[in-house]
Amino acid sequence: MRRLIPCLAISLVAGAVAQEQDFNSLPKKVVPSPPVVDTAPLSSEDLETSIRKGVDFLLKIQNKNGSWGGPTDTKGLNIYAPLPGAHHAFRMGTSGLALAGLVMADDPRPEAKAAIDKAEQWLIKELPKLKRPDATTTYNNWGHAYGLRAINALAQREGISAEKKAEYAKLAQEQVDALVRYQDIDGGWGYLHFDSVTQRPSGESTSFLTGTVLLAIHEAKELFGVSFPKDRLMMAMQSIHIQQTPDFSYVYAMGHRKVPRYDINRPAGSLARTPVCNAALRVWGDEKITDEVLTQGLDRLVKRNGWLDIGRKRPRPHETHFAISGYFYFYGHYYASECITMLPKEEQAEWKDKLAKILLDKQESDGSWWDYPLYSYGPPYGTGYTLAALSRCRKTQ
Repeated sequence: MRRLIPCLAISLVAGAVAQEQDFNSLPKKVVPSPPVVDTAPLSSEDLETSIRKGVDFLLKIQNKNGSWGGPTDTKGLNIYAPLPGAHHAFRMGTSGLALAGLVMADDPRPEAKAAIDKAEQWLIKELPKLKRPDATTTYNNWGHAYGLRAINALAQREGISAEKKAEYAKLAQEQVDALVRYQDIDGGWGYLHFDSVTQRPSGESTSFLTGTVLLAIHEAKELFGVSFPKDRLMMAMQSIHIQQTPDFSYVYAMGHRKVPRYDINRPAGSLARTPVCNAALRVWGDEKITDEVLTQGLDRLVKRNGWLDIGRKRPRPHETHFAISGYFYFYGHYYASECITMLPKEEQAEWKDKLAKILLDKQESDGSWWDYPLYSYGPPYGTGYTLAALSRCRKTQ
């Protein structure tokens, strides 16, 4: 015990001396600087330059018949595509996106107008011929949905005659009728049906294709007053609700609803699906999809964009983190731009800048955008998606 007393005394003295020291002279803890965030507004000139380069690319690669893409540029692992119908669907979906992107870019040059006219003629002729490729697939759903979006874009141009708009309305109703015909028994829309062969598809629908279809139909209803059965709408809405998780992520497909924490169904795996599902529910009157929910989805997409970007351009589907595929990328940003237009005007500019900066950074030297090597469809559909998204990012919109 006596030996402890001197030690205690020494400790107390040392403490007193320490208290008298100038603490300003002691080494300070190093606090890392926050990451540098580019908050400067995107210049309109940079945005328009990028859009023009994208338009130039689509003009350069347009097929002679007015369409875009084809069954070329194959690789070791190709997407399942029963011949020839799958490629009719792929080409229609790709061409619909490219045409809509061109129209929305609003390029005043004569060559851009000529390309639109040529694509319009092809679309009007070929879209009514689109049908289910075979019993195992309904890839045609993509073609009907994006063909419909192209019709909607064409109808919104200035100077369209009443006669021309009536022609568009008839074609739009045909696409809606086809989508009703191919609506899955479970209420949504899918594209693969391996388990059984039925007249009305009985495979499992996906949350994102259901959202894609509902947005296309809603826009056509606003423009043309197309007829869409209420019971089918309710079934489709319920399909998305069933696949919605409490954090407003959406599982990949109906069969995933029982495993909502599986990687692809978590928020990072749902980054590209959340905008389309939120937007679809919002336009059809779901009051739970508030401005805050839309903003949350946009915030996740921007802050966690790296998860999507890691998968971009990879040739094998679902091979990376959260089972993300390359073809998620521009799809997700296209629908994010649609969500932005639903926010109050005063909140849109910030999100438009953030989204546009991401997309401008991904533009290739030839003016294109692409995220997945899908035959030769990748660059035109990626460019179509992005031109539409960037057009919505204009401050004048």
